Amino acid sequence: MPYGYVNSMKTRAGRRDEVAAILTGGADGLRAAGCRLYVVGLDAADDVTIWVTEVWESKKHHDASLQLPETRAAITQAMPMLTGEFSSRETIIAGGLGVTAG
Repeated sequence: MPYGYVNSMKTRAGRRDEVAAILTGGADGLRAAGCRLYVVGLDAADDVTIWVTEVWESKKHHDASLQLPETRAAITQAMPMLTGEFSSRETIIAGGLGVTAG
């Protein structure tokens, strides 16, 4: 069953675009890891929040992607620019434009 993950993170002032570039820079390799959808959005209400929406083949695929060398490198690069304020939600994908349920 497809696995959804929505998360937000807050960046240090003036660093949001740089973090967004890091997050989008590694997106090409995600498809091979089982990612169906990966969207990085900038919050319209403030200049420090980033929203990431992901749809994966399964939770197992998502969890395995966090161990990929390129994912770990991106996390290491971005962490000093983040405040440590994160939120996340796991979702069950029912379908929609661009994605299909199981």
